[in-house]
Amino acid sequence: MPNNSIKSFGFDIYATSLDHLPTHHQTLVNTINQYSYCVAQNDFEFKNALQKSDVLLPDGIAIVAAVKFLNKIKIKKIAGADIHEYCLKKLNKNHGRCFYLGSSEITLNKIEHRLKLEYPNITVQTFSPPYKAIFSEQENEEMLTKVNNFKPDVLFVGMTAPKQEKWATEHKSKIDAQLICTIGAVFDFYAGTVKRPSKIWINLGLEWLGRLLKEPKRMWRRYLYYGPVFILDILKLKFSK
Repeated sequence: MPNNSIKSFGFDIYATSLDHLPTHHQTLVNTINQYSYCVAQNDFEFKNALQKSDVLLPDGIAIVAAVKFLNKIKIKKIAGADIHEYCLKKLNKNHGRCFYLGSSEITLNKIEHRLKLEYPNITVQTFSPPYKAIFSEQENEEMLTKVNNFKPDVLFVGMTAPKQEKWATEHKSKIDAQLICTIGAVFDFYAGTVKRPSKIWINLGLEWLGRLLKEPKRMWRRYLYYGPVFILDILKLKFSK
């Protein structure tokens, strides 16, 4: 089990603050929420990627509640947006380098523009891979070459789950970056192409409801279907002991 993590419902969940992220070796950071947990139950490759994480962040109030219910331990929700902000502040302080891999050229251009204003000490490079389910060997090599030629301190991968987690896990040993973070929707949040729910929703533990109300057609299944599925699974784990 990774340091600073707790074993719960089959995964090693990160249980402390981001200030304790491991720095002595290459670190792959993924996140887990109720939706990704449910999807992983029927996708072995995805489940394997999450279980192989060096750090698996509890990105959702349901995950936090499940750990408390099963392990009687209180942990704090850490979203992809949180690790993103944490890394940017640290990189800006240290004049570091980061690479954004994923999303569209429009989104990446908006990210670069905002970074120049908010974190002027960071050197950044981006690449938009083809929008497809499976990359060819040549496309994978192109992505790896662009990242490794730049040698970022942090690589942010935003290809949506579960593709991003599978890709990062498969290619981790070939990536020349100290920290690899799969953060999906954060690319759009930071670029402003998708608005994240306000701090009020987040602080109340209702970010999921804010996203559901903003994008009901896209989000209803994630929360209204997989929410009860996740709760039922956790209850089974609790009372089957």
